[in-house]
Amino acid sequence: MKNRLKAFILLAMLPIVMPAFSAQPPGDFAKSGISVGLVVEDLNKSLDFYLNVIGMVKTSAFSVVSARAKELGLSNGDRFDVTILKLENSEQAAEWKLMSFGKKAAHPKQYFVPDDTGMQYITIYVKSMRPILERIKKYKVKTLGITPTKLDETRDFVLLQDPDGNFIEMIGPK
Repeated sequence: MKNRLKAFILLAMLPIVMPAFSAQPPGDFAKSGISVGLVVEDLNKSLDFYLNVIGMVKTSAFSVVSARAKELGLSNGDRFDVTILKLENSEQAAEWKLMSFGKKAAHPKQYFVPDDTGMQYITIYVKSMRPILERIKKYKVKTLGITPTKLDETRDFVLLQDPDGNFIEMIGPK
């Protein structure tokens, strides 16, 4: 009986000591957030959208010269500029990095999320949907589907696309 109790206690503690979902040891990452790089056709048009409609803030920018871009494997020698946006200007906020090579998209425009593979949408949670809806109206951005709509008892949902067709879900209280 005593051995069974010990075994039960050890088995009960196992999830605390060794989480089953983790294949990597904790602490491998220098930051807890992921920065996303988005290649856009028209950098100014995209900056206008993300700064004025979505409400992001520009936090920094940098350039990658031709030789360095090739060395890093980022391009075949095309230089480019990167503008970093965030939802708020804080170290913890995720980075939304916009860059343009001045080229048209090689894939067809998406009208619905399953129209293409790869990253298709982002979700942004807001404190209030009101200022978002005001900016959407002011800048004449078309919402998709029948949105805004109630997502649940406390939150509304708006779906729109950026100038390059990337879907953006906005979720928050009205």
